[in-house]
Amino acid sequence: MIRVLVVDDSALARKLIRDALEEAGDIEVAGCASDGFSACEQVTALRPDVLTLDIGMPGMDGLTFLRKVKGQNPVPAVVVSAMTGSGCKTALEALRAGAVEVIGKPVDRPGFIDFRVLLPAKVRAAFACRQGLQKPSSDVQIGASALKLRAPALVAVGSSTGGTEAIEKILRRMPVDCPAIVIAQHIPARFSALFAERLAQVCGIQVKEAANGDTVRPGLALIAPGDWHMTVQKRPGGFETMLNQGPRVGFQRPSVDMLLHSVARTAGGDAIGVILTGMGNDGAAGLLAMRRAGSITIAQDEASCAVFGMPKEAIRAGAVDHVLPLQQIAATLGRLHAPRPVSPFT
Repeated sequence: MIRVLVVDDSALARKLIRDALEEAGDIEVAGCASDGFSACEQVTALRPDVLTLDIGMPGMDGLTFLRKVKGQNPVPAVVVSAMTGSGCKTALEALRAGAVEVIGKPVDRPGFIDFRVLLPAKVRAAFACRQGLQKPSSDVQIGASALKLRAPALVAVGSSTGGTEAIEKILRRMPVDCPAIVIAQHIPARFSALFAERLAQVCGIQVKEAANGDTVRPGLALIAPGDWHMTVQKRPGGFETMLNQGPRVGFQRPSVDMLLHSVARTAGGDAIGVILTGMGNDGAAGLLAMRRAGSITIAQDEASCAVFGMPKEAIRAGAVDHVLPLQQIAATLGRLHAPRPVSPFT
């Protein structure tokens, strides 16, 4: 049973969160707190496995509380935030401060239905961060020294819990003339645009939230919008993105599998597929399709993952060529420069 402390200044929100969690069957609400000060006391007294945390609270706000707890009694936190402009920015900052997941507070009936399914899943993912999972099988190449790869036309990346930090570490290492990059990170609507803006500010390459019909080109990383699936299709001279709001795949939208399957079809052996930290098995089938199409495939290793679920499932499926620590993935991809077009006159 996963024991959760609910921290929110709204009595209505606390009830909504409690009801969604206790319906799950494997989660117990150990206590509730209405501000950061009482939450600090309850973390010490109750020793919960996971926190759900509001950001905009009176007295000690959620971000201050998160930083305080991280230094004293580290507990994985799921941010439950209003999807307003300022709330989104602060919640994204909470992810950078140590929160492991984020979910928006529902505003309509469909949102309530999704919330009751997604919140328990995010709590389980947060719990997995402190539990740890089995190590990958020993017959997979682990930590290859100075791995050298041929520069592809396209790099496709999928991630979930802990992925925002992992993606930033990779993109910071990419050269300005890197191959085109497409990314599916499990993230709520509105957060993806702020996430892309943040990356654009700190990385040397161009980064943006993808729009329908964007050209996939060298030196640019495109982030799938939250609550939209992203795929890649061929166009004259290259590739472009396609967005849709079809049904969730494994409770996810964007789906890593949908993106990677499309890259397998359109780029084949001229691509690299990467699965990073995350809960569940999204991406395993898509990465396998890429490997069968001739792509090089990489999974993040257990030691550097916040949650080893997605990489582990990809390894189990036989979809992975190389299992590497995050820093080595960043270094390996950071050595790639976009292939130069061949002149017809040479």
